[in-house]
Amino acid sequence: MSAGLRSLMLFVPLAAVALWGTLYSPPPLDRTAPDDDIELASLPDLPDWILEPLPNFDLYQDVTEKKAAFFSYLYSRTVLVNSRILLERQHLQALQAKESLDDADRDWLAAQAERLRVDEDNGSDEMFRLLLRRLDTVPPSLVLAQAANESAWGTSRFARQGNNLFGQWCFSRGCGLVPLNRPEGASHEVASFRSAYHSVRAYVQNLNRHPGYRALRDLRATIREKGEHPTGVQLAAGLGSYSERGEEYIREIRSMIRYNNLVWYDQKYRDIIVHRDNIEGLLELAIAPEEHLQPDYQTSPDTTSAN
Repeated sequence: MSAGLRSLMLFVPLAAVALWGTLYSPPPLDRTAPDDDIELASLPDLPDWILEPLPNFDLYQDVTEKKAAFFSYLYSRTVLVNSRILLERQHLQALQAKESLDDADRDWLAAQAERLRVDEDNGSDEMFRLLLRRLDTVPPSLVLAQAANESAWGTSRFARQGNNLFGQWCFSRGCGLVPLNRPEGASHEVASFRSAYHSVRAYVQNLNRHPGYRALRDLRATIREKGEHPTGVQLAAGLGSYSERGEEYIREIRSMIRYNNLVWYDQKYRDIIVHRDNIEGLLELAIAPEEHLQPDYQTSPDTTSAN
């Protein structure tokens, strides 16, 4: 497929996803793109709704309604992040199955390896093994529980002013918000993001590449090898490095998942992915309207586009 035709395909309407899926292959990576967009260089443009501002969750008087609104808002963004990761993962598996790799394939692998901090020979079995462990999804229940915990249900200063829902740090001057209680001599800031979606994406990338979460990745891979879908309660075991509270933090996150019945979101997510675990179906999710990614959105599992 020519570069011009491939570019044109990125702008087809949702009704043409079926045709798109049969023709899809990643275009050459744009090395001039911002670092946080490298993984999206081979994917269709993000839907405009991701840039909608974080709602003011303080306006909710009823705690149950506030929680439901928070979870609903984050769930759609989590599905979008995961669907786009799964598209990349399917391409990675297709490259692994090829008898030989061309220059474009190796460039794509090199960019993913750089982003996910994999330092192995390009195209080697070990490179593919490590990339498959790092280019993977995070269950919604874990995303929702940690976001609620770290952002005070979307009401913290860092959430409201910087769309940071997970307390992620950055280390370049001006990259975020300076903590009010930052110790003297410290230089870190709490990162600012263009949107809550970008915060979710950065959080997932952090779990996928930071050495402190290797146990989480290994556990996820073991569960995958059994043909099962990992849950948030299971993967929380690998969060020992996320907080100085260690095991206490893990127990707190698991308690939040159970108390708020967040396993329900994991089940809804599995239902979506099982019926769309192919290029065509994942492309639909990757450009879908926000309401189509809600857990209670009703559509036929045999239909890859909803009108």
